[in-house]
Amino acid sequence: MSVRDAYWWQAAPLATLPQVPVAQTCDVAVVGAGYTGLSAAITLARAGRSVQVFDRQHPGEGASTRNGGITSGNLRLSRAEMVRRFGEARADAVLAEAKAAREDLYAFIAREGIDCDFRLTGRFAGAATPEDYDGLAREAEHLQRTLGIDAHPVSRADQRQYIGTDYYHGGNVRMDIGGLHPGKFHAGMLRLAREAGATIHGETAVLGIRQEGDGHAVTTARGTVRAGHVIVGTNGYTDAADRWLRRRLVPVRSRIVATAPLSPNLMGELMPPRMMYTETRRLHYYYRPSPDGTRILFGGRDGTIAGDPDWPVDNLRRALADIFPALDGVDIAQSWYGYVAMNRDMIPRIFSRRGVRYAAGYCGSGVVWARWAGQKAALQVLGDQAGISALDFRAPGFVPLMNGTAWFMPGVFAWLSLRDRLAARRTARRSA
Repeated sequence: MSVRDAYWWQAAPLATLPQVPVAQTCDVAVVGAGYTGLSAAITLARAGRSVQVFDRQHPGEGASTRNGGITSGNLRLSRAEMVRRFGEARADAVLAEAKAAREDLYAFIAREGIDCDFRLTGRFAGAATPEDYDGLAREAEHLQRTLGIDAHPVSRADQRQYIGTDYYHGGNVRMDIGGLHPGKFHAGMLRLAREAGATIHGETAVLGIRQEGDGHAVTTARGTVRAGHVIVGTNGYTDAADRWLRRRLVPVRSRIVATAPLSPNLMGELMPPRMMYTETRRLHYYYRPSPDGTRILFGGRDGTIAGDPDWPVDNLRRALADIFPALDGVDIAQSWYGYVAMNRDMIPRIFSRRGVRYAAGYCGSGVVWARWAGQKAALQVLGDQAGISALDFRAPGFVPLMNGTAWFMPGVFAWLSLRDRLAARRTARRSA
């Protein structure tokens, strides 16, 4: 296996399914065989609908088997910002739905018996500045008071109970977040979809979708399908076959490195409770122990838009050593990236256009949101009231000059990096 392949593919290789004929008709055509598409397919097929799922790659070859496996269900916007943009009712409904989506994921894994190394470990968020600590303390209090989530602030004096570093200025812990093996989770969903009767067509690109009567004609690389309904779950891998959607999603590279195996003593020193981890820098990093507890998987935004240069790996290596000086010079066993999808609303979205339902824009938190949004979209197709979602409102606005490549990301990456460096210098001067 290449050092540029996802670490997760070692234990859960990408599935190559037998090629079967594309049926000329079906009740629902689903575009994308990641978490979103498979969740929709499971829901629909179990309700007795005929379902065909199409993916231009191997099923799950995109972000579904490349992510960090942290079940955060994060929301990029604060409650105050969501209230300003969408109103208090929708803001609180979205926050409540994030909690429901996490709980539903955990129930789904247990109910379906998916062996994906899931553990509800909790998550530590580190404060990059003293001011950030104040915000994290308020966030923990809000989560505890309004949503009943087990969360509490952690002072700098106490943070070594959770993480072996003095890099942060305290942080917070919330116990409703855990970790799973994304490749194994996808494999379990793929199995369930096929057992339910859905047909999965890997390496079969969708070339176009058009309305036709009371349904849709879906043109694929292996023939045209007439479907009563269409659900699109391509997210950060949306291609030119859907130019309208492509102008509304910004694909951003997220890269992860896996260290070589570390000693049990060192792992115990660096990550005492084996939690999931994140932080408050603008170009924040997320990290975790591998499911077997022998490595650290460390990720962040890549900043590149083409090729696979070495500097993003070097950047992650330096950031890892900043947090954990004992890992300065550690061997990096693997490095890979996948595309997350941002949108102008900066919250996950479900929306419709010309009878096609879309679930997309998870803003880097698709482990929780993708399965949830795919299920909701399917329930809407079924006319089930359980499909009502606070994520379902107007389509996100188009991004000017967006053509499928986030050409502006190198500049954004540089700007945010500069702001993080300036904030670190100000903090260091105050502490001197």
